[in-house]
Amino acid sequence: MANMTTAYMGLELKNPLIVGACNLTLEPDLLKRMEDAGAAAIVFKSLFEEQINLESIQMEEELHEYEERHAEMISLFPNIRHAGPEEHLELLSRASSSLDIPVIGSLNCVNSDTWANYAAEMEKTGIDALELNFYASPDSFDKSSQNLEKEQLQILKNVKQSIKIPISVKLSFFYTNPLALIRQMDEAGVAGFVLFNRLFQPDIDLRKQDHQFPFNLSHPNDYRLPLRYAGMLYNEIKGSICSNTGIFTGEDMVKMILAGADCVQVVSTLYKNKIPHIGKMLDEFSGWMEDTGYGSVAEFRGKLSKDNVKDPYAYRRAQYVDLLMKPFELLKKYPQV
Repeated sequence: MANMTTAYMGLELKNPLIVGACNLTLEPDLLKRMEDAGAAAIVFKSLFEEQINLESIQMEEELHEYEERHAEMISLFPNIRHAGPEEHLELLSRASSSLDIPVIGSLNCVNSDTWANYAAEMEKTGIDALELNFYASPDSFDKSSQNLEKEQLQILKNVKQSIKIPISVKLSFFYTNPLALIRQMDEAGVAGFVLFNRLFQPDIDLRKQDHQFPFNLSHPNDYRLPLRYAGMLYNEIKGSICSNTGIFTGEDMVKMILAGADCVQVVSTLYKNKIPHIGKMLDEFSGWMEDTGYGSVAEFRGKLSKDNVKDPYAYRRAQYVDLLMKPFELLKKYPQV
C-alpha cells in the first residue's frame, strides 16, 4: 500500500489532505466525520476580529435602545458585556482535545496591535499550529503597497514573538510580487504558506438593482494559480507549501504534489460533494501512486517543479505563446466562432 505521509510545518501528516477553515468545522460531529473519512488535519473556522467587534457594537445598541424612555427609567438591563472571543476559543479548545489529528487555528484581525494578543489566547487552547490570514484588498488610494507589506511583516514578527507553535500564512495573490513577499516572510520564520486565500467579491443583482454577496466557492481548474506558485517556490523557501483553491479530486492533489506542494487544503469540494468525498480523493491519490509505482509522496514531490522541467518558461509564461504566434489556430479548433 502506498505511503501517503507528508510533513507540514514540522507536523507529521498521514496524508496530504487538510480540511481548510470553514463553517463545517464548527460542528463537533462533522469534525469527527472528517477525521474518520481520512483528513490528515483540520483548520478550524477563522476567528474574525471584525465580526467580534460588530457583534459587540450591535449588542450595546440593543441593550440601550429603550433606556431613558421615562424619567424613572435609567436602564432596563444589568451591565452586560459581549463575551468577545471566548466562545470561539472554547469551541477551538474542544476541537483540539476531541481529535487525534492536528488542529490548526485560523486568525483574521483588522487592528495591527491585536493580532499577537488573539494569537496568544488561541495557543492556550492546545492547537498544534496557527494560520494567519493576510491579504491586501485595496480600499485607499493613499496607502502604498510597500507600506501594506511592511505592516504585515511587522504583524508577523509580533505574533511570532508571542507564541511558540508553528505559524503559517494564508495569502491572497493580490500582491505586486507574491514571491518577494513570501521570501521575506520565510526569512522571518513562517513555517508554512497556504496559497491562496479566496476572497469574497461583490456582485450586483440586476432585478433589485442592489449589491449582493454570494457564497464564493471555488471551481474545478481554479487550482492552476496555486499550482504555478507551488512549482516556482519548490526548493526556494524553508517553509512548507500548502496549495489551496479549486482542489476537488485526488488527481488535483497529485498535480499539486508533482509541482512542489507538501499538502493541500480543501473546502469547496466538501460543500459540493460532502464529507465522504475525502475518502474518495484519498483513494484516487493512493491509486495513482500505486499505478505509477511510487512508494511514498517524497518520491514524486516537486518532480514537475520549475527545477525539474525541460521547458524553462513553463511556470513563467503568462500568455499563450502559441496563440500569439499563430492567432488563427484557435479559430480552426472552434470553427463555429
